Amino acid sequence: MLSRFKQLFAQVDMTVGRPWEKIVAFTIPMLIGNIAQQLYNTVDSIVVGRYVGDNALAAVGSASPILNLLLVLFVGISMGASIMVSQYFGSNDRENLSRTIGSSITLTAAASLFLMVFCSMLIRPVLHMLNTPDTILDWCASYLFIFLMGISGSAYYNILCGILRGLGDSLSALVYLLIATVLNIVLDVWFVAGFGMGVAGVALATVIAQMISAVLCMLKLKRMKHLFDLELRYIKPHKENMMTVLRLGLPSGATQAIFSLAMVVVQSLTNSFGEMVIAANVIIMRVDGFAMMPNFSFGTAMTTYAGQNVGARQLDRVKQGARQGTLIAAGTSAAITALILVFGRHLMAIFTDTQELVILSANMMSILAAGYIAMAVTQSLSGVMRGAGDTVTPMWISMVTTIVIRVPLAYGIAWITRTPQLPQGRYECIWISLLISWVLGAVLTAGCYRLGRWKKKIPMTFSESQ
Repeated sequence: MLSRFKQLFAQVDMTVGRPWEKIVAFTIPMLIGNIAQQLYNTVDSIVVGRYVGDNALAAVGSASPILNLLLVLFVGISMGASIMVSQYFGSNDRENLSRTIGSSITLTAAASLFLMVFCSMLIRPVLHMLNTPDTILDWCASYLFIFLMGISGSAYYNILCGILRGLGDSLSALVYLLIATVLNIVLDVWFVAGFGMGVAGVALATVIAQMISAVLCMLKLKRMKHLFDLELRYIKPHKENMMTVLRLGLPSGATQAIFSLAMVVVQSLTNSFGEMVIAANVIIMRVDGFAMMPNFSFGTAMTTYAGQNVGARQLDRVKQGARQGTLIAAGTSAAITALILVFGRHLMAIFTDTQELVILSANMMSILAAGYIAMAVTQSLSGVMRGAGDTVTPMWISMVTTIVIRVPLAYGIAWITRTPQLPQGRYECIWISLLISWVLGAVLTAGCYRLGRWKKKIPMTFSESQ
């Protein structure tokens, strides 16, 4: 019994066995973990919406795109680390595996310090630039400031989880995250309902919970000495490994940055429609976060799967897994789409008692519903390309769909629908533009995958036998 329990927390070798079984087995714990992580922001929204009010809910929502933009550097480091760890794990290269993990830990410390010191001074100027209403500006500022002061917890959790996933261990991070999620919920209610701390209370609760999950991940890695070494000589900066992590990770970070920047720019448009639309957008994005989790989980699983099999020089197995994983991801998203369409209003009512807000949010969510199937294709095939070392192609696709399509389309629809009754145009432009960008992104990703240029990004040391 004890040996079976230990096997649950062991790394998974995805270079053997049926591809779809390995992908699904790896995805399920990660999906549960991603859902739990999404609970951080969702519980924040529910607590402030219920105990403080709709304006506090709008404040949390207005701060979120800025917060996501601040975290993109860690997204890049995490992705670069995960790719290299999975490839070195697949090729049984202990030395480079140890150097990559140590370099990632060092990079995270430097990036955390930079954001904590410099970005905290830019909070209010950025909020003013985005036309944040005065009624919620102070709440937004305090929310962001507290997150920046504790950003190392979120940073290290994301980086260390990326390393664990690269090693094929998606279950340990799940357990640690579930512990932190329960703590976050308890602290949210305690700080807001008990101490009356408002928006600042939910930010502080989340920071504390994320720090605990990061510590637990680090303790797990220290116990994996049979796979790599975590000695001081590996944690010291190693230029070659750090540059490789950045070279592979920064395009993924740039992809997230582009998406987050687009969200920030569109947030300015959203703010122009007033508090009710801002609050509706918050609710939609929270539900969207859960609906998108399977897509992100399958995408990350495909990155690990492709990385390990590239390291093991099994390109045919990479292609086989890409087909099977994408079909499963699309089927899962189709089921979620049906649930959103049927139970949309019930989901929105969790966040607020304001009936007008519930109806508005449900109607707008129905616009996005079909887009989740398209995103399943995008995330799965992008994951394969990233795992093979091609992180640039997904970046360019993201640039096209957000900068060229999503942002101009949102503002364009708003402009052409202006009337004396609607001087800012129709607020539906926010979600219609997002749906169109998702669909076109899936088409571009599928086309780039079929062209096969991602195969040329496979390191020669891993592709010699292909």
